[in-house]
Amino acid sequence: MITNNFNENTENQDDSRDLTFLDAGGVDEVSVIPWSLLLRQKIVERAGVSRRKATLTVLLSCVFTVSFMITLLVVSLKTVADDLNSSTSVISWAITAPMLAFGVVGPAFGKVGDLWGHKRVFVGGLLIAGIFSLMTAFSWSAPSMIVFRTLSAAGGSALGPAAMAYINRMFDPSERVRPLGYWSFVTAGAPVIGVVAGVPLVAIFGWRTIFLIQAPLCLIGCLVALWLLGDTERRKNVKFDILGAVLLGFGSVLILLAINRGPSWGFGSSRTLIVAVFGVAALYLFVRVEQVASDPMLPLKWFRTRNVAFPVMSQAMTNFAYMGGFLLVPQLLENGLGYSTSHIGWLIIARPLVFSLVAPLSGRIAMRIGERNAGVIGACAVLASMLTLSQVTIGSSDLMIAFGLSLSGMGLGIASPALTALLVNSVENKDLGVASATQQLLNQMGAVLGAAVMVGVHEATLGSGVIRSYSFALLTGALSSGLGIFAASAVRSSSRTNKLNC
Repeated sequence: MITNNFNENTENQDDSRDLTFLDAGGVDEVSVIPWSLLLRQKIVERAGVSRRKATLTVLLSCVFTVSFMITLLVVSLKTVADDLNSSTSVISWAITAPMLAFGVVGPAFGKVGDLWGHKRVFVGGLLIAGIFSLMTAFSWSAPSMIVFRTLSAAGGSALGPAAMAYINRMFDPSERVRPLGYWSFVTAGAPVIGVVAGVPLVAIFGWRTIFLIQAPLCLIGCLVALWLLGDTERRKNVKFDILGAVLLGFGSVLILLAINRGPSWGFGSSRTLIVAVFGVAALYLFVRVEQVASDPMLPLKWFRTRNVAFPVMSQAMTNFAYMGGFLLVPQLLENGLGYSTSHIGWLIIARPLVFSLVAPLSGRIAMRIGERNAGVIGACAVLASMLTLSQVTIGSSDLMIAFGLSLSGMGLGIASPALTALLVNSVENKDLGVASATQQLLNQMGAVLGAAVMVGVHEATLGSGVIRSYSFALLTGALSSGLGIFAASAVRSSSRTNKLNC
């Protein structure tokens, strides 16, 4: 085999393995000299980086560009609403709708990538994100902006599953935790950084300019990805489960919508209940369809596997607390303690900062102590964060608040890559895309549910005092983290041999 001969004569064996995984799809073991592949290899070698590192950098940079923009306007809704002659309540759908689309559309893109090649899906999704980002910059009304933002996020949802599929093909099971740490930082950290950075960026450049900048970045990413990425294998004679995809998407949207809008509509209102009932009915039909489908959209057998069900459950529970706390703590500092906006900004940056420092190191941590222990320790750190922040009151030091926030970032940074590695090592290569997209969807559900429930607890207990009501809400997050600890403790770590061979 030509690629094998090439491997024997290449100094970096890791890179040569990548070539086999990524570029051999559709080529028989014969005799075609991969000149374009050799050229790419030579160029990245001249640049002083391995092809694996170059590919990983391109993948994660593109994912960051898209994920960062999802939450960029969270704190600047009034500015956008005034510019478009709309209200904050209407323009808030420019955040809600993209978040729903980002979580819900991902499984369909993941499945398409598994069937027809992840390169096509990655480039296509990035192109869609860039086109509608450009159109967002020229929005003439609130409805047009909401539609363009939603379509951009839907396209961007393809990047995370495709990037994970590439990572898992480039790295052996024993090596995956470290690059998955970088992947976790980008997918979980970029939206958080977007919230923190949104205010100064919008104030300096204006919201339209930011989207104008994103569009060419996406185009450049498309061109680089087209040139650098090899295609993954494509499965022939397999039908896409259209009915399953529609039912999963429809049901997930309705459930997430009921959870997200419940606080404003009222959880007991007829509108919320109708939306929730239709969502549950759609997901029930989805399960029935998947049980008889020859090529199901989402193989339900996965959830009978210990290292699929429990890692997903643990991540969803910790994400519940993480995102709920992310929304509530700034409100606590402003409404309960009377902190200024700048003071709050300097404090809440502790969480994404610690997360960004810990996530890249999570691979070494997991290899030393095992993925299960890493998951348990991470969930325990999030629990400790919720307990610490629930005790914040008038007179609490900035150090205590920053420490509580840092624990949350550290916990997610340690647990997420380890549990993700266990998940992807438990499914076949042909299902990597849809597996990662499913994880993306369930994490999104956990985040939305956490935000809604914890805000609901705060509002329901306001009679006990403002600060005390935030304490009750954060203790709810602590309870969810406790469930995350239980789920993480139920997984099985990779063999010690694999970890030692890394």
